[in-house]
Amino acid sequence: MSKLVSTLGNQPDNSLVSNAFGFLRFPLNFQPYTAEADWVITGIPFDMATSGRSGARLGPAAIRQVSVNLAWEGQRWPWDFDLRDRLNVIDCGDLVFNFGDAQDLTDKLQQHAEKVLASGKRMLSFGGDHFVTLPLLRAHAKHFGKMALVHFDAHTDTYSNGSKFDHGTMFFHAPNEGLIDADHSVQIGIRTEFDKNLGFTVLDAAQVNDRTVDDILAQVKQIVGDLPVYLSFDIDCLDPAHAPGTGTPVIGGLTSDRALKLVRGLKDLDLDIVGMDIVEVAPAYDQSEITALAAATLALEMLHVQASKKG
Repeated sequence: MSKLVSTLGNQPDNSLVSNAFGFLRFPLNFQPYTAEADWVITGIPFDMATSGRSGARLGPAAIRQVSVNLAWEGQRWPWDFDLRDRLNVIDCGDLVFNFGDAQDLTDKLQQHAEKVLASGKRMLSFGGDHFVTLPLLRAHAKHFGKMALVHFDAHTDTYSNGSKFDHGTMFFHAPNEGLIDADHSVQIGIRTEFDKNLGFTVLDAAQVNDRTVDDILAQVKQIVGDLPVYLSFDIDCLDPAHAPGTGTPVIGGLTSDRALKLVRGLKDLDLDIVGMDIVEVAPAYDQSEITALAAATLALEMLHVQASKKG
């Protein structure tokens, strides 16, 4: 498999700062629908649906910039293979839409996702605020049918109030639209008020921090069953000590270590993960890029989970 990188002359670059064009210096390809690839990375610089502090529109750029800290590893610890030997990943840049027009973002993102999926590829998307998951789910449901949601967050985002474009309402609308099955979906790391009568299994942060990783993962597998899975990770699932750069931080969250172990452990569950996103990185509130680095590292682990199936 090709190991082209986004550098001058496609030369290997072991610097931790330069050539931060594609995520992890994966090849930039602005024609993802016709390109040869397994997974397509898309940045979604949108934060008009935030209820607190805005700034997540700058998340994709921050994640890509800090990802060069991770690009030098071939066989990344603790995996026993080089990701690039197993998975063909391209970065198609950021979605283009009429900035300031939330409806246009919604339409353009769904259209883009539908075209990527129709071409036989799968998507890893960088928000942006969490609202972007709703148009992504609409596109994925058209292609894969009703899905199970595996959702890491401090908030359930199942609130029925708010505007048409609100980063706290996606998972109220998604089951009602038939996109996901709440009874087969799990929300991990929750530590804010939520409606207990919506069908979702909620694993609050207190129990997730106290239980073993293997115990939690076994429950995730039991809940999801055989449905195709959409994996969504809101960075505020992490405790603000590990991820201060987000719009709605909530203390008492997961450590980056626990989150990595949970994501990494998905490889043993035999899940059909058909789409993935990482959202709500807001660099203006970050310290020393640690939130962006956490997001980039989690994204890299997600891709390793996918690559592990190709061994």
